[in-house]
Amino acid sequence: MKKLRGRNGWKKLLDVVMMLLLLCLMAYQVTGEALHEWFGIAMTVLLIVHHVLNGRWYPALFRGKVRAWRALTAAVDLLLLATVVLTALCGMAMSGHAVPILYGLLPGIFARRFHLAMSFWSFVLTGLHLGLHVPALKAGWKPGRTAETVLAALFAAAAGTGLWLFVKNGIPDYLLFRTPFAFFDYGKPATLVFLENLAVLVFFAFAGALATSVLRQGKGAGNKRTDGRSS
Repeated sequence: MKKLRGRNGWKKLLDVVMMLLLLCLMAYQVTGEALHEWFGIAMTVLLIVHHVLNGRWYPALFRGKVRAWRALTAAVDLLLLATVVLTALCGMAMSGHAVPILYGLLPGIFARRFHLAMSFWSFVLTGLHLGLHVPALKAGWKPGRTAETVLAALFAAAAGTGLWLFVKNGIPDYLLFRTPFAFFDYGKPATLVFLENLAVLVFFAFAGALATSVLRQGKGAGNKRTDGRSS
């Protein structure tokens, strides 16, 4: 049992480190090109470790009854994996610092356009992924009613700010391949860059958590009706 708790502890630590790395990767104007590339390599390595540690998830996809929440979670996770792989491949094909030997692995125009779009898709899907797994993240944590209400209000406020920033910063254009180049405000303070990116991430986590709540309530209601008929 101790070994299991230790394994879960390392997995949670890994998740936290990856989220911090993601925020750093989305702050290109703060880190600069060379550090951005090395952060990308670090994220790629940690993602491989993450999938090895969670390897049981793949065979579990084909077991049991597929419900709406499970189907949505699997779709988001698989899309996230695909976008992350594309982001990494395109990034390495443009690398001039971390892995220059892979420079030109893909055509330059393709690599640039897809790296930009897929990086933002990875960002959005990571937020949804976090939100869909809120019940697991909250396991064993039982705040008081007042604390839970305050935290929910702060979560909603941050999500609202994130939605506004998502639109204001033109992120939908990146997602839809409408903008071929990223526009960065190099005069913006680093702290503000990280906070804005975090707010956008919170918005999608909020959306994922809301979807989880709706879909799992529906599942619970269905189970209640079934139990009532059988009794």
